Amino acid sequence: MPKSVDPAEEVTALLQAWRRGDVAARDALLERVYGRLKRLASAQLRGERAGHSLQPTDLVHETYLRLVDQTRVDWRDRAHFFGLAATTMRRVLVDRARRRLRKKRRVDEVRTGITLAAAPAIAAPAVDLLDLDRALERLAVEAPRVARVVEMRWFAGLDIEEVAACLDVSPITVRRDWDFARAWMKVALGGAG
Repeated sequence: MPKSVDPAEEVTALLQAWRRGDVAARDALLERVYGRLKRLASAQLRGERAGHSLQPTDLVHETYLRLVDQTRVDWRDRAHFFGLAATTMRRVLVDRARRRLRKKRRVDEVRTGITLAAAPAIAAPAVDLLDLDRALERLAVEAPRVARVVEMRWFAGLDIEEVAACLDVSPITVRRDWDFARAWMKVALGGAG
């Protein structure tokens, strides 16, 4: 009876082969992680404004294209991949929110003749995502590892043990960081955490 392959080890092996230049491994990796990336994208998009045009499949594809462009990444393992995927997914969503904001500001300027500084508030979901991004950037300055924990837990859906493995710290440290981050983000976001 053949020995079953641990999914985490399979993903790690594909990442290492991809790092060595094996394009077939990159393609096999996409097949292997696609379902999880799509679930992560669906979870992220639940928080978007009603009627947004981005579908989970689109978010996965844009994220994956950006990841494929990462030529200098030294892929360590599955947790590292999903951690970077989480960061990339966040960047895709924040970039789209910023583009929407710029477009809305231009429309408001033309329609009302007001300056950017006096533009009315934008829709709450875009502000929430941008506020979250700004808060994470401030947290990254204050406590970089804690900010990475937030990205990996919130955006990648990694569990405590996976985050610990990715950051080379103990699960207890990740739990402490996660508790601190939740309290910090709640204050940073005005109690809306």
